[in-house]
Amino acid sequence: MNFNRRTLIAAASAAAFASAPFAASADGLPRNVRMVIGSTSTGGDTYQNSAIVAEALSENLGINIKVDAVGSTEAFKALNRDSRGSTIMIFHDQSYLGNLYGRQGYDDPFANYVVGPTVAINPGNAYLVPADSPYQSMEDILTAAENGERVRVAIQPGGVSEIGFSAMKNAARVRAPGSEENIVAVNTGSQSDKNQAMWDDLADVINGSIQANEQFTQLEDGDDKAMRFVWITARDATLGQAPEAGMGGTTRDDMLAYASPETSVTLDGTNDFTFDKEFFFLFNPDMDPAIIDQIDTALAEIYAAGDIQERQKESFFIPNFLPSAEATAHLTDKRDTYADVITAIAGN
Repeated sequence: MNFNRRTLIAAASAAAFASAPFAASADGLPRNVRMVIGSTSTGGDTYQNSAIVAEALSENLGINIKVDAVGSTEAFKALNRDSRGSTIMIFHDQSYLGNLYGRQGYDDPFANYVVGPTVAINPGNAYLVPADSPYQSMEDILTAAENGERVRVAIQPGGVSEIGFSAMKNAARVRAPGSEENIVAVNTGSQSDKNQAMWDDLADVINGSIQANEQFTQLEDGDDKAMRFVWITARDATLGQAPEAGMGGTTRDDMLAYASPETSVTLDGTNDFTFDKEFFFLFNPDMDPAIIDQIDTALAEIYAAGDIQERQKESFFIPNFLPSAEATAHLTDKRDTYADVITAIAGN
């Protein structure tokens, strides 16, 4: 193996980061910080968003922050072990939805950790049907369930993928009690698994995303893989901040037609159900509160400067900074709303 100067410098830098003591800076944060995330993918939205935030914080605070994609279970373990502030975490709504759905490895984050600031929204959570489906809208799907038709929905159970499915069942229950039994889950795994369930005619509707599935909505008529959006769960106020061009061949106005209020999936007969996939910090419960204040202050300065918003929008994230206190109140209310939906369809 040949070693050049660049290789040696990179190796030395990595070794220095790994071996350097986690000495606190003058403001409380260590010089070297590990930002664990609840995903093992370095190509997914959690890593992309966290990398943008980590870089901005590093520059603002003059410290080194390394994003580590270890997955939810290992991330929570790492956070539990470290109260010094040398390990912090970014995740999204899965952190509490996993707990609400009873998934192993998901403790209540509001009880076991400190919920920190929000930083961005991925507005892409969506539901799709085959291009030749008789269902043209969510109204058609809910009417079919009311008329006794069985509607199969492919999801990855236990979190972000399932919450919209729960909302569908709840909307059916509100509209015509008993019809929720006709909306049934087809439990799969990754997005490719959900897509395949549709193509194999095992599902009538699938959970997907604008980012992953928009390409299939642009296929020509007659293509076996062609899909259509029927519902985007994000709030219209969130989608309204997306670039006007949207993504691919789907403009922002196109997206808004699939979101509330244009597409209605009722929550309680009066209000619509909506879901924004929000990214936020989590901290060890015994960490010095001054460190949380420092991160809040740094992020306030970063978002006031405005550069991070442009980077986030380029990656189809919607900037959404809320300091810790506001974020905790907002996410608690959101969690409680979804807990009610899940309880209602469980018959409890």
